[in-house]
Amino acid sequence: EIAQCLVGSEMCIRDRLYAVRWRCRIGDFFMATRVGMVSLGCPKNQVDAEHMLYDLRKEGFQIVSDAALSDVVIINTCGFIESAKQEAIDTILEFCTLKQEGRIKAVIATGCLAERYRDEMKKEIPELDAVVGIGSNGKICDIIREILLDKQAVCSYGAKTELSMEGGRIISTEPFYAYIKIAEGCSNNCTYCAIPSIRGKYRSRRMEDVVKEARWLAENGVTELVVVAQDTTRYGEDIYGKSMLPELLTALCEIDGFKWIRTLYCYPERITDELLDVIAKEDKLVKYLDMPIQHCDKTILKRMNRHGDRETLTALIKKIREKIPNVTLRTTLITGFPGETEEQFEELCEFVKEIRFERLGCFAYSPEEGTPAEKFEDQVPLKDRERRAEIIMEEQMIISDSLNEAALDSEVEVVCEGFDRYAECYYGRSQADAPEIDGKIFFLSEDKVRVGEYVKVKIDDTMDYDLIGSKM
Repeated sequence: EIAQCLVGSEMCIRDRLYAVRWRCRIGDFFMATRVGMVSLGCPKNQVDAEHMLYDLRKEGFQIVSDAALSDVVIINTCGFIESAKQEAIDTILEFCTLKQEGRIKAVIATGCLAERYRDEMKKEIPELDAVVGIGSNGKICDIIREILLDKQAVCSYGAKTELSMEGGRIISTEPFYAYIKIAEGCSNNCTYCAIPSIRGKYRSRRMEDVVKEARWLAENGVTELVVVAQDTTRYGEDIYGKSMLPELLTALCEIDGFKWIRTLYCYPERITDELLDVIAKEDKLVKYLDMPIQHCDKTILKRMNRHGDRETLTALIKKIREKIPNVTLRTTLITGFPGETEEQFEELCEFVKEIRFERLGCFAYSPEEGTPAEKFEDQVPLKDRERRAEIIMEEQMIISDSLNEAALDSEVEVVCEGFDRYAECYYGRSQADAPEIDGKIFFLSEDKVRVGEYVKVKIDDTMDYDLIGSKM
């Protein structure tokens, strides 16, 4: 800015040369600035981080993989539930300590926690150099320049709709797989969830933009595409007047280069016959369905502002398994929601035993500020919420053990994710395992296996939620 002011004024040749020298020094200063990113929470937040990394690199900043070795660290926070908030705060404080020790120059908080707690963040953690809401992600380069030059703390919040889903990305996952975000925000308004207040209303991307980005990912070596949104089954309703997920998945399957395409976060009430038929028909679509149901009791679901009951969920799951043989079903549950009785919890346990989900995660209810459920009077004590979640996971462990035993002597296709030098074997995932969520398959191989290579593995042992085998 100083250089531009000088260049724009009437000055002698010597002053002009001085201004150019200033401008070069400022440019060199930022090009030498190392920026590290720590992204927490869900894959959707990770995609936001990848867009910011691209903008930073485009503007000449150096991107470093180890945030502790950076000059400026960005903590892309999650603010969904209490445990995620605590992880974000602990991470911020960890890097603020490095700043106090003189090892880094600035700490910036972005993401859901920064968006959700606009006033509290800078007040409670004054060591932060910037607090950036999701609507200001596109200004991250200017914000870094401002805090480094002016040495003043920055708080920046744009409208939620200013968070762009388009533009370049630096893929931060393993090079063979990537997430693609097809929508932002949520309009489901579940009574326990703060996402609509944090991220705004549901906004779909145009199909041609999603397909264009997917094609770019395939051209750059991605063989597994993971489709994400807060509710993928709602995709397109706001633009096209109906769910366009089946059409989108069909279009993605036409792109050369993808071997596996996986869809997460499908709400049960929007899982149609058309969607199931597409998943069953298309070879590239893995036979894996992530379907967060949260509970099976009608009264609890109604209080959650969710749909269905045990009977409708059971019928839906029966249909899914009939239409897609050998499908892997994943779900998430919440225990201890306000008003949940022991009888309703017992019904949930019986439902889990009956359905035998291949993959299941269970969380104790977390009362979130500003949500309707937080104000419900009949809150369940924390110890009971946690006890119930532990019981569900113990039941699921028994189911998983049984399913793993049934997998012995089977042959599965596995994508190699790396080599475990402690176990002295390779590890990877099958179609039945989503990245960073589900279990692993550890396997021996007489020859070298590359990361991202797909190999056949014969299963000969089990270990908790994981499988063990040998490359064929």
